[in-house]
Amino acid sequence: MSTQSGLKYLSNALATAEQLTTSSSFVDGIAPDLEASVRYAGVQLTQAAGVLLRLSQDTIAQAIVTFTRFWIGPEGGSLRLYAAKDVSAAALYMTAKLSFQPTSPRSIINVYAFLLSRDVSPLWFVNSKGAPSTPPAPEAYTLTEGGYLAQRVVLLRVEAIILRTLGFNTHVALPHTIALTYLQTLNVSSPDVSRRVFEHLNAALLSPQLLYVTHQPNALAVAAIYLAAREVGVKLVDVEWWEVFDVDREDLGFLVVAMRSIEGFARAEKEKWSGRALPMTVDELEAEVERRRMMEEGG
Repeated sequence: MSTQSGLKYLSNALATAEQLTTSSSFVDGIAPDLEASVRYAGVQLTQAAGVLLRLSQDTIAQAIVTFTRFWIGPEGGSLRLYAAKDVSAAALYMTAKLSFQPTSPRSIINVYAFLLSRDVSPLWFVNSKGAPSTPPAPEAYTLTEGGYLAQRVVLLRVEAIILRTLGFNTHVALPHTIALTYLQTLNVSSPDVSRRVFEHLNAALLSPQLLYVTHQPNALAVAAIYLAAREVGVKLVDVEWWEVFDVDREDLGFLVVAMRSIEGFARAEKEKWSGRALPMTVDELEAEVERRRMMEEGG
């Protein structure tokens, strides 16, 4: 991976063009659109689990970036070998452990058992019927002690695999604090702009263009500010202020378009998988690949 110049702790290792076009899953025969769908669901799963575990958004975002990085390039993880749900859980557990909010394997495993339960999950890509109107009984999703111990082994094993795959580089710089600094520099005091900036930065974690591994935090912060100011109607300085923050017009334009497209992508994914559960395990993924193969042969 290549790294832009800048302070070490304010920048990230970025994916190369080759890594973005040739993932391990693609090499193993997984269609790019299916990989994108599973990766998108995995990010949502990580976000939901982090919220239920009452982790900070910083910790959740770092776990999502780690989850995303794991699948990148031919040297990354393949969906034919590793379940998206297991990588999500391990990335969140590892990131929380390295933060000021460590959480136990049991807490992680219990939350994921709930979120992945077909009958009680509030997640649309797991439970197509929607979340139940009344709180489900714990028996509907609680693991047995044997089930917990088996999942604990998987959690710790996948954590080690993630670390090895990433070369033990767990550093993730986020754009949120940088964006606040830039807003102060631009003398923007509108709370509506600040809120929209953070909404765009959090939504960008779901981007199919993988914005957090293709652009540095300063560029993401600038694009979110530019877009938020336009949406709220706050006028910024007349000069090309983004150049002061080391972002050129071309990158800014790309990021703004990409951030605007996320809502449409999310809507399309929900329609695409309407009434069907997204494959979050290796067996489910293989079943989906086989279903597509049979449809192609029959069509």
